[in-house]
Amino acid sequence: MTAAQKVILITGASTGIGAATAKRAHDAGHKLVLAARSVDKLEALAAELNHERVLVRPCDVTSWDDQEAMAKAAFAEFGRIDVVFANAGIGGSAGGFSGADREQWKQMILTNVYGLGLTLQATIPALKESQGHVLITGSVAGRRTLRGSMYSATKWAAGAIGYNLREELRGTGVRVTLIEPGVVDTPFFDDPKPDGLRPDDIARSVMYAIEQPAHVDVHELLVLPTPKPD
Repeated sequence: MTAAQKVILITGASTGIGAATAKRAHDAGHKLVLAARSVDKLEALAAELNHERVLVRPCDVTSWDDQEAMAKAAFAEFGRIDVVFANAGIGGSAGGFSGADREQWKQMILTNVYGLGLTLQATIPALKESQGHVLITGSVAGRRTLRGSMYSATKWAAGAIGYNLREELRGTGVRVTLIEPGVVDTPFFDDPKPDGLRPDDIARSVMYAIEQPAHVDVHELLVLPTPKPD
């Protein structure tokens, strides 16, 4: 492995921001651990890339067993983990706090908050060893008050996790970056978002943070679509 080459682990890597980041990171020469529930999509993505530098792992981020196995497999394959992009997340349903689907709430909270915590717990030992980098997909929804949005609440939690993690890791050499997109036109939404950002826009932001020298700690990147002319 060259001095500039990193081992980058991405959760939620099968589509959207995760897949776009995998392509950018691969083009930059890095080794990849791609994790998601949709193994068929991961395999299709890996087929586009250099299999010698890509490890595919099935992972439901709400399962500690899956997360622990993912981290162990990454270390066994590449001998280190330099970057973890905790990107897995799902949205909720309409209806607000008075009428949204409670089961969807449960799965969303488990994925967006608990699953994020499990990813960190599974990978922090390796990141401390490599003095690596954690990136967390938050959202502009975690900075603004959105009427009746439990999804927004989970992204406020993701932001808080990022801030608190940074304090826990202070002095270890591990950097923590919050990636906070506005609306992105991805399969995350049922309807197309033609005025939104593209997954590659966020992937470039992720790579910007990763590629900074060790003495530069990018805390947050808030990335929004350029407003249309009135």
